[in-house]
Amino acid sequence: MYRKIKNYKIYFIDFLLIGFIIISSFLLLRNLSENLGYNWQFYRIWEYLIKKTENGYEFGILIKGLFITLEVSAISLILSFIFGLFSALFSISNSFMLKLISAFYVETIRNTPLLIQIFFNYFVISPIFNISPFVTAILTLSLFEGAYASEIIRGGINSIHSGQYEAARSLGLTEYQMYRFIVLPQALKNVAPPLASQGISLIKDSSLVSTISVYELTLYGQAIVSETFLSFEVWFTIALIYLIINVILSAGIKIFSKKVTRSAK
Repeated sequence: MYRKIKNYKIYFIDFLLIGFIIISSFLLLRNLSENLGYNWQFYRIWEYLIKKTENGYEFGILIKGLFITLEVSAISLILSFIFGLFSALFSISNSFMLKLISAFYVETIRNTPLLIQIFFNYFVISPIFNISPFVTAILTLSLFEGAYASEIIRGGINSIHSGQYEAARSLGLTEYQMYRFIVLPQALKNVAPPLASQGISLIKDSSLVSTISVYELTLYGQAIVSETFLSFEVWFTIALIYLIINVILSAGIKIFSKKVTRSAK
């Protein structure tokens, strides 16, 4: 890591660009404040992140909303992988009906907006089966991301050389054993980086479940804005939280991808 940083050179033009970005950001915020007559109150945001009580410090409602966002995203990520894996296996099977089910699922989900799917499941499906908004949000996100994961996994399976299949059959392995021990381990290893990137999209898409009253980060932000009118401060803070989480995950994915590539050589 140190060696890579050391290899970078900072030129005079880099200082000019950094100065230009800082000055432009300052002027933009100042003009925005003057034109709107807005009184910036970022100091009030801290009480919604960490606040002091009689029992000590505790998380504010924005951090509590962040935990709900991460919980929804984590469960949806696991389920989307399961949906995507089964859909991919259905799509490469010899069964006409399984192929048809997989194609219908993938094409229907991928070609309709996520927000419409959330509303449909919340207003139509949930009342029939008495499903809570939280579970509805998780299932909708899982099905949506699972359709994209299905295409990624299917591409990984198709990338396995035909010689691997022939070798497995020549050893007398069944179809299940061939996919379980030879095809899927290699395919999933190849598609792990794009699947991880899809996980980042899932975290961003999770903000849409606020539309069905799931109190995650975005909905808590809306509640704070309606009470305090700190519109810019709250939304800038929420955007910064999403940015920090996704930048950390992106860095982790890059490290993971390099390890996978290195181990494959």
